[in-house]
Amino acid sequence: MKITFLADTHNQHKQIEQHLTGGDILLHAGDFTGRGYLKEIDKFCKWFNDLDIYKNKIFIAGNHEFGVQDYPEKVRQIFAQYKNITYLEDDAIYIGEHPNLIKIYGTPWQPEFYNWAFNLPKDGWELEQKWNDIPVDTDILITHSPAFGHLDMVPNRNVHLGCELLAKRLEVIKPKIHVFGHIHGGAGYKFENGTHFINAANVNEKYEYKNIPMTIEWIKGNDEILIY
Repeated sequence: MKITFLADTHNQHKQIEQHLTGGDILLHAGDFTGRGYLKEIDKFCKWFNDLDIYKNKIFIAGNHEFGVQDYPEKVRQIFAQYKNITYLEDDAIYIGEHPNLIKIYGTPWQPEFYNWAFNLPKDGWELEQKWNDIPVDTDILITHSPAFGHLDMVPNRNVHLGCELLAKRLEVIKPKIHVFGHIHGGAGYKFENGTHFINAANVNEKYEYKNIPMTIEWIKGNDEILIY
């Protein structure tokens, strides 16, 4: 299964499009807009929907998507116009067929960060509940926030910015792939304790498009992936 990962594109989709090679799944881990205005959301959805080189296109919101948080009914109407995309918010989708059927779960929450969207109090019970709702049989987990200690540091700052509660939950569910963004400077890949961690942020700390989307080949049940 060929999968491409995006995050933190912040309206720069046309620049990124030239680096999309097509495949089975395109995943976006949030912050596809600048401020989450309805026009931005609609523009992204149209672009995402029309990427016919991917069979399945799945996305979540990030802390910039105020419109998704504040106007859910209006946003659902926008999403409904585009039949070839799937938005996940504390929900799952199954892709493929047995025995290679995979479960993808998406959730947009993160520890409180300057009163942005989809924030919950750091180390609070509400956030812990969101993470506890992640099914234990999740194969691919999409969050906007990284987990503590996993590709969650800004260059030249020796501070982990990921969520400790999420890291705790990952020790239980052990997804094969965890894709996220949010911390632009942590963009990259690592493999640890059976999970492939991918910080898919496409822009840097200055919101400049610098990181070409990562594409992998992965087969369920196999710990190894091929990175293009």
